[in-house]
Amino acid sequence: MAFHGIRFVPDGTKIDFVRQRFVAFAFTGLLLLVTVVSLAVQGLNLGIDFKGGVLMEVASPAPVNMADLRGRLDGLGLGEVDLQQFGSPNQALIRVQAQETEEASKAAVDSIRQTLGDSWEYRRVELVGPKVGGELFQDGVTATVLAVLAIGVYVYFRFEWQFAVSALLATGHDVLIALGLFSVLGLDFNLTAVAALLALAGYSVNDTVVVFDRIRELLRRQKNPDMAAIINLSINETLARTVLTSGTTLLAVLPLLLFGGSTLFNFSLAVFWGVLIGTFSSVYVAGALLLYLPAIRRAEVPTAAASEPGAVALAAKTGDAAGGSRP
Repeated sequence: MAFHGIRFVPDGTKIDFVRQRFVAFAFTGLLLLVTVVSLAVQGLNLGIDFKGGVLMEVASPAPVNMADLRGRLDGLGLGEVDLQQFGSPNQALIRVQAQETEEASKAAVDSIRQTLGDSWEYRRVELVGPKVGGELFQDGVTATVLAVLAIGVYVYFRFEWQFAVSALLATGHDVLIALGLFSVLGLDFNLTAVAALLALAGYSVNDTVVVFDRIRELLRRQKNPDMAAIINLSINETLARTVLTSGTTLLAVLPLLLFGGSTLFNFSLAVFWGVLIGTFSSVYVAGALLLYLPAIRRAEVPTAAASEPGAVALAAKTGDAAGGSRP
């Protein structure tokens, strides 16, 4: 007996995604509005990587008393001190604002070590100067913008410029909304966050290109294509692949999100949220945007009908009579 496997999306699914585009546009518009307002009002909570400072990951033999620890560190006169308990009750993350010089930062670390004592375990110590942090932030923003633009160029050469514009807008939409997550929740925005955004850009365009490839294939098959119908058919035919790819990716990220600790939490949360948004944009946004761009020229390729004797000449004659041009 043949085993056909589990079908998460039934064959012959006919969901009218194009008709639902206005609801999708309203939802994505709301997300973008919240993102822009949050970035304008409270900005990003830049981590040690970007604004400079001292970061120490420590562990105590006994459960950490956060109030007592804060009192002891505030008495050192190091400026703003931020404490966070993570993982087990014995672990804590200490952040100290950027000091004036690198020597002062090292002295701050020595002061904290002396205050806590030798019984504490120092698992991670990072020192970043404010100037270096500012340069890293600019480099991170530049890398993200260039990655999104490079994706648009790639789609342009693989498809046509209409696809490139749509992919550029959809990918930029995904990255911006993922960035908004850091602003809205006040998560530390550091180099790990930049890595998450770059990973999301690559994931998003991968899913979008699959849909675009099916749209292009259907455009080549039809003489007088109905763009809305082609978009719906393309998304429905690739929906099973989209669901399985996104689902397995989310399952892989979930353990990192739940058990990865504070070091991986921001990265895992950004990837998890980004996969959801990227899947949404691939299904509802990227294809629907093609409806608002100039019509895509149907590529002249051999088809089953064109393979018959005289069919190619007849198709060319019909195209010339209609005044159409072909690439």
